[in-house]
Amino acid sequence: MPRSVNGTVARNRRKKVLKLAKGYFGSKHALYRTAHEQVMHSLKYAYRDRRQLKREMRKLWIARINAACHQNDINYSLLMHGLKLANIDINRKMLSEIAIHDPKGFTTIVNKAKKALEKTAD
Repeated sequence: MPRSVNGTVARNRRKKVLKLAKGYFGSKHALYRTAHEQVMHSLKYAYRDRRQLKREMRKLWIARINAACHQNDINYSLLMHGLKLANIDINRKMLSEIAIHDPKGFTTIVNKAKKALEKTAD
């Protein structure tokens, strides 16, 4: 009985990997073994960095809010505590966008947070 080979299945699997490796430098886009190695690493990096992007964006938003806070004579942690006391539920992304595009609106939010802080201090 003649030997059976995994012709179409193996070829399709290799073609899929080489298609994912399109644009890689050197032999990483042409040779299956190196392409497979690089694609596996790339998929790991993509999975990891989807989570890291969320962390980095949050850090960026906090830095922007903090910079805007210092222009309004308050620090970030006091602002966030004041917003919680004033029952103002706004996420950091929107708060940073307001701080950038509408400084007057951000100042009114800061003033409300300051008032809420003063009430609890009394």
